[in-house]
Amino acid sequence: MTVPNADPLPLRRRRRREIATAVVMLAPSLLFLAAFTYWPILRSAVYGFYDVQLGSPEVFFVGWENYQRLWHDALFWTSLRNTVVYMVVTVPTSIAMALLLAVALDRGLRGTALYRSTFFYPVMIPSVAAGMVWVFLYAPGYGPINGLLQSLGLPQLEWLSDKRYALPAIIFMSIWKYAGYFMLILLAALQLVPRDLYEAARLDGVSGWRQLRHITVPLISPTLYFVLIIGVLHSYQIFDYVFVMTQGGPADATNVLTFYIYQNAFQFQDIGTASAIGNILLLVVGGLIAVVAGTLGRRVHYMGR
Repeated sequence: MTVPNADPLPLRRRRRREIATAVVMLAPSLLFLAAFTYWPILRSAVYGFYDVQLGSPEVFFVGWENYQRLWHDALFWTSLRNTVVYMVVTVPTSIAMALLLAVALDRGLRGTALYRSTFFYPVMIPSVAAGMVWVFLYAPGYGPINGLLQSLGLPQLEWLSDKRYALPAIIFMSIWKYAGYFMLILLAALQLVPRDLYEAARLDGVSGWRQLRHITVPLISPTLYFVLIIGVLHSYQIFDYVFVMTQGGPADATNVLTFYIYQNAFQFQDIGTASAIGNILLLVVGGLIAVVAGTLGRRVHYMGR
């Protein structure tokens, strides 16, 4: 007995209804992204080739002049170097600490929930509040960190006023702030690793370090790869800590690209130069992500593939 073909008209109506429903549901998010992400990126790309002053209706096309001026701007290269140093130190250190903490908590220690909450607590503190707390901790004379150094017979340091220590101080605070976030993600990935692999390795006399290197890291490599990308993106968006703690000082020792964009746009009122710096930052981040994806991304091991 043959079944007659179903009428395609109701099926088409159902598909159109589903598409219309999806468009209606996604419209608020798409409008938000268009207004606050895509449109600013497009305007920044255009304004990088114009002389635009904040609050002025006059716009003058200058071509590559903004980029040529940045090429000879020593402060631009200083802020770029500080940004790269911040990323190179903060991201690997945060991920390494997060991995060690996650492995330790994954062993089923007593009070795991308390430790997990303790390590994750800094993530929940607003960035501005965290910056103000660390300004107090680093304060000369009455700050707890300098008090500890004094009790140990060590000299007190001008953490945020000495250009030798200002950027390392912000890096240390950033690692404290975000290692717990990476730890929680890695801990969730560790709990999906089959336990019989560790049992077999222990029976074969494999040390804990070799288990970490040859079992744990390969099996959670997709999560490590994700955490690495998130860490790189975050490191190039640093602004709030610099703004709260040092204002880019001392002597521009903590000036980073995002803060230099803020200075050009709202202090020097030069929107054209600020847009050019933003475009360069976007290209640098995009290029770095492409390099990471083309090198480390190929070494990611996906279970079942």
